[in-house]
Amino acid sequence: MEAIHPKAAKGLRQQRLPLRVMNTFEPDHSGTLITADYVSEKPSVEIIAGRQNVYALEFFDQDMMGNMSRYGRELLGIIERFKVPLISKDNNANTLTHYLAANLKTIKRIQSAIQALFPNCEMSLKKVSIVSAIGSDMKVPGILASTVNALAEANISVLAIQQSMRQVDIQFIVSDDDYDLAVQSLHCSLIEVHNHGEAICAA
Repeated sequence: MEAIHPKAAKGLRQQRLPLRVMNTFEPDHSGTLITADYVSEKPSVEIIAGRQNVYALEFFDQDMMGNMSRYGRELLGIIERFKVPLISKDNNANTLTHYLAANLKTIKRIQSAIQALFPNCEMSLKKVSIVSAIGSDMKVPGILASTVNALAEANISVLAIQQSMRQVDIQFIVSDDDYDLAVQSLHCSLIEVHNHGEAICAA
């Protein structure tokens, strides 16, 4: 995603066009070929990626129980009105957390709009980072335990975890101050332990 805009990447996926990413400083290297039908030879984590400076806006309301669809629509409507990118979200019976990429002033305006619509709700705001372990096939027994253990050994507290049934990524929400160490720890434990040859170089 650092090499190509998400909208352009979407078009490539839809047309099933391969993308080769090259390094300007290594013109003789074959680069990385990204194709729609690629699946790793064996289940594994292949990439560690993430994003800093994300605001986690947690919304809590006891009346949400049984009305999740309505609350979800209303909150997303407010976020879209302010044209703020929604990176991810999670929920339980009475809590919705949206992970947003915007400046603090805009986030505060979103909070005010939500409070006006739901005066009895409670909200909290925290600056976090999202770090992801990604692979084309991560159906490995114990993969979640391995990733959490790697962060625990680095004394990083996991604030939230998300893993879908597709098993192609695991997202970890951590304190923004822990971003660099989280990326390094996951890369060391999940990528560098495999023999990738020249593709992976330990720092």
